[in-house]
Amino acid sequence: MRLLGTPLLVVLAAATVLLPVVTLRLWTRVRGPRTSRVAARLGMVLACQLSAVLLVAAAANDYGYFYGSWTGLWRGVAQVVTGSTGGPVVVDVVNPTRVAPALAGSLQVTPDQRFSTRPEWAARGRLETVKIHGPITQLHSLGHLYLPPQYFQARYAHSRFPAVEVFTGYPGSNRQLVQKLKYPRLLLRQLHHHKARPVVLVMLRPAVTFPRDTECTDVPGGPQVQTFFAQDVPREVTHHYRVLPAGWGAIGDSTGGYCSAKITMMNPYLFHAAVSLSGYFTTLQDYTTGSLWGGSAVVRNLNNLDWRLRHLPAPPVSILVTTSRDEGGALGITNTQRFMSLARPPMRISSILEPHGGHSFTTWFPEIPKALSWLSSRLPAPR
Repeated sequence: MRLLGTPLLVVLAAATVLLPVVTLRLWTRVRGPRTSRVAARLGMVLACQLSAVLLVAAAANDYGYFYGSWTGLWRGVAQVVTGSTGGPVVVDVVNPTRVAPALAGSLQVTPDQRFSTRPEWAARGRLETVKIHGPITQLHSLGHLYLPPQYFQARYAHSRFPAVEVFTGYPGSNRQLVQKLKYPRLLLRQLHHHKARPVVLVMLRPAVTFPRDTECTDVPGGPQVQTFFAQDVPREVTHHYRVLPAGWGAIGDSTGGYCSAKITMMNPYLFHAAVSLSGYFTTLQDYTTGSLWGGSAVVRNLNNLDWRLRHLPAPPVSILVTTSRDEGGALGITNTQRFMSLARPPMRISSILEPHGGHSFTTWFPEIPKALSWLSSRLPAPR
């Protein structure tokens, strides 16, 4: 049984309801010495409590997609128990010098028939699951790709489309971009109402080396994640689809918002615009990231978007930032306003400042349609 999905929730919900009923029926029927009776009754009470706790935990995980599989869950538990940050494991997995033989770039596709069938492509578009292997970084990532209806219409048969990289937060799952935040459906709705131009959505998790959170950084001596998203992904998608080689966009929430702004600002020759939904602009470094700078202050500064605006020429890109006026903390409204104040031409800043909200899907979901309209208008038209 999968960790995510309805079946596990149904089983746990049934256990949460039935175990107390069974406990009540068996409470007076327990036989044996007093110690045995107390132990048996205590075990039944604990089983009731455990089923309720597991139901809440499973429901929270299904909503937030913190762990996408049982393997990921056990790894997380092991890290908590042992106190390990997972650094050595990540180095073994992602250090390009340890990969042999070198992987060739490739993109493996599995169509999602539930979203649309072939006769529906010209009206609803096509959703695919893709596995992208990066020839430069030797990293790979599983994600989803959405081709808009125009991609299959005769009028656009020889057109290439702009593309947008869509990022989750951390830990996140690419699945939540389709099922929780509903990017394909929201883009389709905006297209039907002529409030957005057609773009190809490449939906990814920023934590390519999960459980490590690299903050989309080219780690010295480690995974080159920024290069993977800025070069490998566009290269492979452009090779396999009718996608423009330049004029890409990026959008994401939280960590994904930071990655979107960072990749766009550091690669303005390829990325033209980005949306940061409650994102931040200074890389976080904690037990989930391990060392990201290799002890280099230069690398640390170059990954700090505030520092880049203070000390480097502003890139010719457009950035849309969103947050709520009551979102506090070091990464809340104050952080966003500081970033906005540092922007200068040729960089252009737009904002959506909600009066109320939080760091959650319920805040971001209603912002996404406006963000997609804004983003698509700042990218090249299909040509």
